[in-house]
Amino acid sequence: MRISTVTMFEQSTASLNRQQGDLSKVSQQIASGRRVVNPSDDPQAASRAVGVDQSLAITDQYKDSRISARNTLSQTDSILGSIVDAIDSAKGRLVQASSDTLSDVDRESVASELKGIYETMIGQANATDGNGRYLFGGYKDNAQPFKKDASGNVEYQGDNNVREQRIDSTRLMAVADNGKTIFKSVPSSAGFVAEAKKDDGSLNSGNVTFRGPQIRDVNDVDYGTDFRITFNTPAETFDVETFDGTDWIPVATQTGVTYTGGDGGSAQQVTYGGVSINLEGTPAAGDSILVAQAGGEQREPDLFRAMEEAIRVLESPADTDAKKADLRNTLNTAMRDLDNALDNVSTVLASVGARVNELDVVDVVGGNRMLNYTETLSNLVDLDYAEAISEYSLRQVGLQAAQKTFVDIKGLSLLNYM
Repeated sequence: MRISTVTMFEQSTASLNRQQGDLSKVSQQIASGRRVVNPSDDPQAASRAVGVDQSLAITDQYKDSRISARNTLSQTDSILGSIVDAIDSAKGRLVQASSDTLSDVDRESVASELKGIYETMIGQANATDGNGRYLFGGYKDNAQPFKKDASGNVEYQGDNNVREQRIDSTRLMAVADNGKTIFKSVPSSAGFVAEAKKDDGSLNSGNVTFRGPQIRDVNDVDYGTDFRITFNTPAETFDVETFDGTDWIPVATQTGVTYTGGDGGSAQQVTYGGVSINLEGTPAAGDSILVAQAGGEQREPDLFRAMEEAIRVLESPADTDAKKADLRNTLNTAMRDLDNALDNVSTVLASVGARVNELDVVDVVGGNRMLNYTETLSNLVDLDYAEAISEYSLRQVGLQAAQKTFVDIKGLSLLNYM
């Protein structure tokens, strides 16, 4: 077989190019630290690496989401802790104001302190996060959730939704409770609250005061039913009434009941639906005492309203028997409202703490997942430097041998021997 000089040159050149290509490929691997520099280097590994890399990026996004959720929950935790302290402080002031030794001026001073606490609560309820969004407005986070109306009463302007954030592929976490849940709700364990007001919402004209209410029998067939005690004309009798959804209807067995708790007598206990309340003092016709389930339709919970009522009664001089009765009854009601509000805010605060703890757990799981993905990706595309350096040395020797061979072949000629 005849081998031409051109053929030998072409074969030598091809061998040089191949050796140079192999050496260049190993050089790129060492420079990049990756075994798979181009998809053609290992198509199967490159394809799997794309999927793992996407999973790694998504897991990292969830990590950022958890950081954002933790920041919001930490702010909420701090604010709710301040609200708990404020309610505790307000309760202490109400206990102080209940003392018979205080003068009108003293009570007015207490009212001034309560105003400061009240304004602090409103400020905390309208707190914003680091992005300028209101924390407790639900989805309506671009406007203050709590505003005073024309009468000076605080109204909730937000919605009833709870802002949620996805912290993992299978977990959507509430990161900000709405203001109604925090400031206008009571825990499920809340009992009954009494309030002394007439049917039209005005103050009673007499000086009847109440103690309680107290739960006597939770197994009573009418337990949980709101009722109202209304004094008749003349006021020596009263009716116990229940609400049928449209109007107050007298209870047949407790209509025209003789009132015996007047001044100088012992308190009269009135019981309905397993709940009792003690009354004493002199009533006026039309006076009424409402006994309602806390958080029910007849008496919706409202932390700010409780504060407003307490401030109102403390600012007003107790210079008549009716005003003294209003003072006692209003403080009694406000104390129960604050107790329920404290329990409710504490429950939400505990829920926030539980969510922060859950974030810690999900962080650990996410960290382990990130580690697994990183390890898998490394196994697929990362370079084994020891093996690569050995390969580089081998390719270098191969290239040198090809170059030496080419030089030797190029110099072969019969003319050298003639």
